[in-house]
Amino acid sequence: MVFQKSACIEPMYSELPFLERFRAAKDDGFDFVEFWSWTDKDLDAVKTAAEKAGIGIAGFNGDAELSLIDPEQKDDYLAFLRRSVEAAKKVGARSVTIHSNGLGVGGVVIDHYDGLSGTVKLCAMFDTLKECAKIAEESGISMNLEPLNITTDHVGNFLQTTRMAAEMTRLIRSPKLRVLYDAYHMQLNEGSLCDNIRAYGDQFGHIHVADAPGRHEPGTGEINYAHVLSCLEETGYTGLIGFELVPRTSTAEAVKAIMKL
Repeated sequence: MVFQKSACIEPMYSELPFLERFRAAKDDGFDFVEFWSWTDKDLDAVKTAAEKAGIGIAGFNGDAELSLIDPEQKDDYLAFLRRSVEAAKKVGARSVTIHSNGLGVGGVVIDHYDGLSGTVKLCAMFDTLKECAKIAEESGISMNLEPLNITTDHVGNFLQTTRMAAEMTRLIRSPKLRVLYDAYHMQLNEGSLCDNIRAYGDQFGHIHVADAPGRHEPGTGEINYAHVLSCLEETGYTGLIGFELVPRTSTAEAVKAIMKL
């Protein structure tokens, strides 16, 4: 099948002013765009740019610098998440992405929480995720829980594996809480991409694509993305494929590789 495609317009189309990236992505054949943060954006302008381009907004990060695994941050986390949901409604986005740890500039993990046991972190995340699911169901805005690599980009992140994320969402059993499966992150952390897709693909709400190493477009690294997409199709996945990657040379060349795939 041909999956609908989303371009992450923070690292892609960076040669253009932000609001011009919506039209550029549409012209290149993308069905949706996504971006990282919403608090630094003019949401009215974002909505207008997407509507004028005729392109959908897949989503953005919903938790900023706050952490699911810190029991002391639960109330603040949920309060900010509600603000993110309202932002998503305002611009017509389908989802927000959530993480175990708060992320700072460049995606750096702000606090590794070395003083908390694994048990406390796990229980705090599960407890808060149940509330996240309620917010998602009440609002209609989906939430995608994303494990991140700890080798290169997000050292110290607690949620590291497909299995942990998928077991969390399975236990909570909300149709609006799913896993964001980023093949780049998971190749660095655990490998066995297709084994994990087959085991946990029923929990996936969104897919991110970038090759590893390097986080560039497909074909620049070691991941056989044709096979990965075939495995996703086998599981019955019908959601978006989001290209969250840093073009190796230019966005134009990255788009050629994406469309070839």
